[in-house]
Amino acid sequence: MTEDQEAELDEQADDVDEESEEETAEGLQNGDFVEIAYTARTVEEGQLVDTTDPEVAEEEGVDDQDQEFEPRTIVLGEGHIFEGVEEAITGGEAGDEGSVTISAEAAFGEYDPDDVQTVSADKIDEDDRYPGAHVHIDGEHGYISTIIGGRARVDFNHPLAGEDVEYEYEILEEVDDREQQAQGLIEMYLDQKLELWIETDEVEEEVPVEPDEDEDEDAEPEFETETVEKETLYVEATPQLSMNQQWMFSKQQIAQDVMDKIGVDRVIVQETIDGMGGMGMPGMMGGGMGGMGGGDIEDALEDADVDADEIVDELEGAVDEE
Repeated sequence: MTEDQEAELDEQADDVDEESEEETAEGLQNGDFVEIAYTARTVEEGQLVDTTDPEVAEEEGVDDQDQEFEPRTIVLGEGHIFEGVEEAITGGEAGDEGSVTISAEAAFGEYDPDDVQTVSADKIDEDDRYPGAHVHIDGEHGYISTIIGGRARVDFNHPLAGEDVEYEYEILEEVDDREQQAQGLIEMYLDQKLELWIETDEVEEEVPVEPDEDEDEDAEPEFETETVEKETLYVEATPQLSMNQQWMFSKQQIAQDVMDKIGVDRVIVQETIDGMGGMGMPGMMGGGMGGMGGGDIEDALEDADVDADEIVDELEGAVDEE
C-alpha cells in the first residue's frame, strides 16, 4: 500500500469517527438556543460582575440601573457568553446547575501596567476631572486613577483586568420557540426587549423568466410577477430603538443574523404612532380658521363679547402710528 493510500484511509477513518461522535452526542450542542440564569463574581473580592437574578441585583444595589435582570437566551457556540461557560453547558440539559471559573486572561485580560498613562488634564472634560471618572482619550476608554494639577493618571485597563471570574449558572430550558429565539438575539445585541411576532405573508415578486432554447443569449432578461409566501419577523419599533447606536449602525447585520439563525425570510421593523383620541390641535378644528365662514367668525366673536369693529379700529390706528 502506498503512502497516499494510507493517508486516504486515515482521513476516511477520521471522518467516520467524527460522524460517530456527532451521532452519539447527547445534550445541548453548538447552535442550540438555551435559556440560562447566572451570577458572576470576581474570585478574589467577590465583586459582582453580572447577574440575571433581580434579588442579587437588589442586594448589590444595582437594580436601579437601566436594564432588566432576568434569564438570558443565548446560542451555544456563538460567543454570547465566555467560552468556559459555554463548554460547561454543552452536553447538559434543562435543570443542570454548576459553577465554572474563568481565568483573568480569558475573562477581561491580564492587568498591564503599561496601559496606565499620564495625560494632560486639558484632554479631559472639566466635568470628568475626578478620580474614578470614565473618559475617552484619543479613541481609547479608560478611567482616572489620580489627578493632580494639570496632570492625570488614566488607567486604560479594563476595570476587571487581572481578575478571575466565577460563574454560577443554571440551565433553565432549551428554547425551541422561534419568537423567543428572536427576542433573545435582539436583547443580546441591543439590551432591550421589543414586541415581535412571526407571520407568513403573500408577497408579489419579480422573478426572471426561463429563456427559450432558441432565444438570443444576449437578449435582455424578462421578468414576471409571481406571488410567493415569505415568513416575516415583525418588530415593533420604540423611541429607545430609534436612538440605540448599535441598531443605527448595525441594523443590517443584526437583521441578517436573526434571519439566518431563526430561519425567516425577512425582518420588518414598523413604527406605530398613536392618535390624540379625536382631540385636534388648536386651530385645526374644521380645517382651521380659514375653513370657517364669515358668519361663523362673527358668531364666535359675539359669543366672546368682542366688538369686531373696535378690533379693526385699533389695528388701523396702530398701522397709522407706525
